[in-house]
Order: sequence, then C-alpha cells, then structure tokens
Amino acid sequence: MTADPSDQTTPSRSGFVTFVGRPNVGKSTLMNALVGEKIAITSEKPQTTRRAIRGIVNRPGGQLVIVDTPGIHKPRTLLGQRLNDLVDDVLGDVDVIGFCVPATDPVGPGDRRIAASLSGYPRARKIALVTKIDAATREQVTERLMEVDALREDWAAVIPLSALTRTQLDVLSDEVLALLPEGPTLYPDDVVTDESIDDRVAEIIREAALEGVRDELPHSIAVVVQDIAPREDSDLTDVFADIVVERDSQKAIIIGHRGSRLRDVGARARAQIEPLLGTRVYLSLHVRIAKEWQRDPKQLRRLGF
Repeated sequence: MTADPSDQTTPSRSGFVTFVGRPNVGKSTLMNALVGEKIAITSEKPQTTRRAIRGIVNRPGGQLVIVDTPGIHKPRTLLGQRLNDLVDDVLGDVDVIGFCVPATDPVGPGDRRIAASLSGYPRARKIALVTKIDAATREQVTERLMEVDALREDWAAVIPLSALTRTQLDVLSDEVLALLPEGPTLYPDDVVTDESIDDRVAEIIREAALEGVRDELPHSIAVVVQDIAPREDSDLTDVFADIVVERDSQKAIIIGHRGSRLRDVGARARAQIEPLLGTRVYLSLHVRIAKEWQRDPKQLRRLGF
C-alpha cells in the first residue's frame, strides 16, 4: 500500500541563532529587520549592544529565536571582558552561528580571528553573511563573497543581504530554519521578544543618549529605569529613569547648555517609548555619576552586568 503524499507533513523546526562579527557590522539591525520590529537599539557607535537580547521570528516551517549579542572586541575594561564572556556563553548554546562581514569593508585580521574562533563551538552550524550590500558596488559584493567563502570550509551557506532594503532576508530565514533541529515552537506566536518593558525602555533612552556624543563617552553611559507607572485619573504613564555616567565632565555633556541636550534626549526617547507602552508618557530623566563603573564589580552588578 502506497502512502498518500497529502498525509505527509513537514516537521516543525525551532532553535537559536546568533550573529557574530566585529562591532558595528549590522547585527542588531539585521535582527530587527528579521523580527519586523525594533527589539535591539542601533547606533553608529561600536559596542552598542550590551546584553543577550532575544527576538522571535515565526516562519511557516517553525520558529527562529535570534540572540543578539555584543560585538567581539579586545576588552579594555571589566565590562568589556564580561561582554566578551557573554558572547562566548551564547555561542556555546546556539544551534546556528551567522558570521557577518559588511560588503563595504575588506576582510581584515579581526574578521579572520573571529571566523577561526568559531571552531571552538562545534555543535553549531555556521553560515556566512555579507551584510549592507545596498551600500556596496557589485564588485565589492563579489569580492566580499569570495573572501568570506575562503575563511572556512564548513560554511553551510554564504548569503549576501541587506537589512535596510530587506534583500535576501527570506532566503536567510529559510536557510537558518532548515539547519535548526526538529521540535515545537519555543514562544507563543504573538511574542516578539522576552525582553522586559523596563529593559526595552532603558535601551531606548540609552540609544537617544548615544546620538551625537563624542567617541569616548558612549561606553560610559548606562541607563536604569526606576519606575514605570500609569498616572491615576489620566492617560499618562510616568517613566522615571537615571542616565549613569562615570565623571562630572560626562554629566555636563549629557545635560548640555541649560539642559538643552537632556531635553533632546528625552524627546527622542519619548517618541519611541509611547508606541511601546501604548500611552502618552511623562519621562523624567536624572543624570547621576557612578565613578569608573565599567571597572568596578559592585557597580557592574548594580547596573545589571
């Protein structure tokens, strides 16, 4: 007796994937584009991502859980070392690792070092991604594909793509899904992240604070949400948060002349917080100093690192 093909169903697949690469190669932007919603903040400043942030992508054949991680870099502080340790922990647990190189930049020593280090995570399948092809010439894309392909012999796929124009994102999702183990979905269909509201609000404020600051300041900025509460007899939600820096001079930069810069930070952040909370928001920002917090284990614990 021959089985009826219509009775055969494709097994569901689910699992974890992370994107790695040098800082600022577009990992967070790529995750947001795949999820279809802004989950991770983005900035031109390197090392913007500081936590393992999960974004959930539902496909007809299953579910991808994307774990966004900090960029791999040479640490200069205790915070930097802890961020690298976090990446190492994530890489040891995921099912697929996507190695990212921007099409606009030649493959360099840092890329080669990261690509070689992937051998330390044998359980994960590896794919190579040439990102930002919208900003590159056809010749540059071809060169990057050849350079990246030569870095390892075990790439399961090599994919050029653009998160900005969404070019090849469906191809990437399907390729990753095919590499994941069979199993039920890990999150409900209507969930896009397991990040708490407090954490998402804090990251939105930090992104706004990062805009336009000098190179030495971004790594010194942290944000702690103290309270989020609906106001009685009003459609307003009160949000109270601290922007934490390391020195008096940095506090002055964040506040600006007569508070002008802090007001701009608040306005930019509030514009993103209101759609997230679904209400009008009163945002109260306070800038405080925690001296050398990036190097202080106690301060790092208080700030959640």
